[in-house]
Amino acid sequence: MTDYEVIAREVSGYQARFEAIEGRLADVEKVNARLEAAAFTMARALQEIARHWDAVYEAMRREEEREAFQEDVSEAVLRSEGYDFHPRESE
Repeated sequence: MTDYEVIAREVSGYQARFEAIEGRLADVEKVNARLEAAAFTMARALQEIARHWDAVYEAMRREEEREAFQEDVSEAVLRSEGYDFHPRESE
């Protein structure tokens, strides 16, 4: 067997390996594309959840402000009618 024949046999073996690697690389690229799409979908879902909770917290804050305002108004009305909200402690 000549040197050329040995080299040709080894090169043909490499070609089959390279083709197998290219096939696996194509599969990896497909999986990667699906993972990127899933990550994008997850990011959009998380943004939507964050917007929801922001709205919930904003509604809770407005409710607390409304309640505090109503307490202030009620206290002001009762004070104007002579009620004392801070009773003196017994000595």
